[in-house]
Amino acid sequence: MPGMACGAARGGEAVPRVVAPIVGRDDQFFWDGVAAGEFRVQRCRSCSRLRHPHAPMCGDCGSLEWDAVALSGRGSVASWIVSRHPTEPDAIPRLVALIDLEEGLRAVSNLVDLAPSAVRNDMPVVLTIRDYEGVLLPQFAPAGAGDE
Repeated sequence: MPGMACGAARGGEAVPRVVAPIVGRDDQFFWDGVAAGEFRVQRCRSCSRLRHPHAPMCGDCGSLEWDAVALSGRGSVASWIVSRHPTEPDAIPRLVALIDLEEGLRAVSNLVDLAPSAVRNDMPVVLTIRDYEGVLLPQFAPAGAGDE
């Protein structure tokens, strides 16, 4: 496939290592935030409730009006797994975590820059935006002394 980074071939076809998200009108704000180095969520314009994942209507007041706000990017690991896929392109295990964000929301993301043996529930993490073969993805890394 021209222009696509590929990890393996199955049945004569190249399999991409990273599949770019299909960005639509409803999540453009989120991916624009990722490109700007931010984790953006929706905020209800009527009651100020934050929500992630995004939704067309506020679950508290029913309003359809919202704006996007950037979160701090700080949180902690609530739970995590080591995800292994038996074949390429995911030969390297990933750390998939449920992140409790500082602002009270939860997100599912990958943990980077640490070994599985180093992950602990409640460990502080910070947002990092990583470029995987031209695809920017929000990930979380252990918080350093200067991040907390």
